[in-house]
Amino acid sequence: MHDIRKVIAWMSGSLVSFSALAIGVRELAGHISVFEILAIRNIGGILILGTFALLRDRAALAPPRLMHIHLLRNVFHFGGQSAWAYGITVLPLATVFALEFTTPAWTMVLATLFLRERATPARLVALALGFTGVLIILRPGAATFQPAGLIVLAAAVMFAVQITTTKFLTGSQSVTQIMFWMNVMQLPMYLIAYYVQSGSPWVGAGLTWGSAHWVVLLCVAGLAAHVCLTNAFRYGDATTVVPIDFLRIPLVATVGVLAYGERFDPMVLLGAAVSAAGIVWSLRDSARRLR
Repeated sequence: MHDIRKVIAWMSGSLVSFSALAIGVRELAGHISVFEILAIRNIGGILILGTFALLRDRAALAPPRLMHIHLLRNVFHFGGQSAWAYGITVLPLATVFALEFTTPAWTMVLATLFLRERATPARLVALALGFTGVLIILRPGAATFQPAGLIVLAAAVMFAVQITTTKFLTGSQSVTQIMFWMNVMQLPMYLIAYYVQSGSPWVGAGLTWGSAHWVVLLCVAGLAAHVCLTNAFRYGDATTVVPIDFLRIPLVATVGVLAYGERFDPMVLLGAAVSAAGIVWSLRDSARRLR
């Protein structure tokens, strides 16, 4: 199905949700640790998806097949989410989102290596532009270089592993089942990481009723972002969705400037645009080959 109006509607929801998720993480980081924040997000995901599955898709609650692939996916997603959330707390929001936007380039590398997808000339150009964009954003050796950016770049690589394994799993399992078990499997990872970090088993002890709305925003936005993005791909191909998704970067840059007084860095936007150009070029080439 192709319906540009539905693509725009779902992508609008995705853009707002991802930005709201970043704000939720940033606000809660003043009260609790990153591992606590992500554990709470998992708890919210289990409650929301579990309720939906009980009403609409009870099969999603059953232990999934290919559990070893689920474990691989969720270990890398756990690492990626932790690094991404840490980046949100120490870097400008636009920088974090721009570096995260290199994930499709890393996914191309992994798909070529492990899913035996063809390394076409357009994909090689896309990879070159993607890495050029990273150099523009990070500017290693310059006075503006921020080492924490390397942590977010590592998160993008781990997200690529997560996307590649998700692509493999969706051939035989529903999105609801994958996402529900993602939350179930990652929750103990965050709880253990928090216990090792703090020595306390009590998650969220630093929260007050005044931060309850940020917790709700975290849980709802974290789930809504993925639901909206998945539905956008249902009504439009990647060549339509990805350019709209790029608008996340100027949107969150505006949020950073207005809400947190962050300095707008045009080089971050330029680097993200270079990476996005490579991705779109590769997608259009793939669409042409399919036709």
